[in-house]
Amino acid sequence: MKVLIVDDEHLARNRLRRLVDGIGGYYVCGEAATGRSAIEQVDRLQPDVLLMDIRMPDMDGLEAARHLGTLDCPPAVIFTTAYADHALSAFETQAVDYLLKPIRQARLAAALAQSRRLTRAQVEAFDVGKQPLIRTHICVRERGNLQLVPVAEVRFFRAEHKYVTVHAAEGREVLIEESLKSLEEEFGDRFVRIHRSILVGQAFIAGLEKSPDARWQVRLSGIDETLEISRRHLAEVRHRIKRSTR
Repeated sequence: MKVLIVDDEHLARNRLRRLVDGIGGYYVCGEAATGRSAIEQVDRLQPDVLLMDIRMPDMDGLEAARHLGTLDCPPAVIFTTAYADHALSAFETQAVDYLLKPIRQARLAAALAQSRRLTRAQVEAFDVGKQPLIRTHICVRERGNLQLVPVAEVRFFRAEHKYVTVHAAEGREVLIEESLKSLEEEFGDRFVRIHRSILVGQAFIAGLEKSPDARWQVRLSGIDETLEISRRHLAEVRHRIKRSTR
C-alpha cells in the first residue's frame, strides 16, 4: 500500500518514513509539508493512506481531510500529532486512528492495518476546542485536476441551476456542487447575501449605488460588474457595511 506522509517538520517526516520502511507491505510514495500540498499530492500520487499532522501552516490536517473526504475514493487518513487533549477519544469513537508523537512502530503498524477510509461525516464530527471546521480554501476540479481557491480571494458566490459559480481574484470563475445556503452557514461572518442567488465577500464591498432604473446595486473592488441587491436584503447589507466601518 502507498503511504503519503504529511507533516511540516522535516525531522518528523524522516522518522515516519523510517518507521513505514520497517513495516512490510507499505512504502512511502511521497511527502508534503502542508495540507494544501497534501491535496495536490493525493491527486497526483493516489496514495492508499495518509499519515497526517493536524497543526500545519497554510492549511491544517483537519481541513485537508475534509477536502479529501469529498473525493469519490478518498484515501484512509491516520492523524499524527503531538497534542493529546480530547481529540484522541473523539477520533477513536469515529474509528479513525489518531497517533500521539513520538509514535512507536508497533502502534503505527496496527493503525495501518486497521485504517479505513475517512468520510466527510467523520471529519465534521471531530471537534478541536469546540471550534467549527471552517475552510480556508474551496476545493474544485478543473480540467481533471484538483485545484484550491483561497476563500479570502472569493469576491462572490452565485447560484445558477444546480451549481454555484465561485468568482475569485483575477476574474477566475469555477463551478462547485454546493448549495448557497451551506456556504452562507459556513462563511456567514465573511459573506453577506444580497440576493437569493448571490453571496458577496464583505471585505470587497466598495460601495452601494443606484442603477438608472432606481435599483440598488453593490460595487465590488477588483471587478467591473455591479450586482443587484434585492429589497429584502438591502437593510442587512447596509447594516453589515456600517458595522464593518466602525
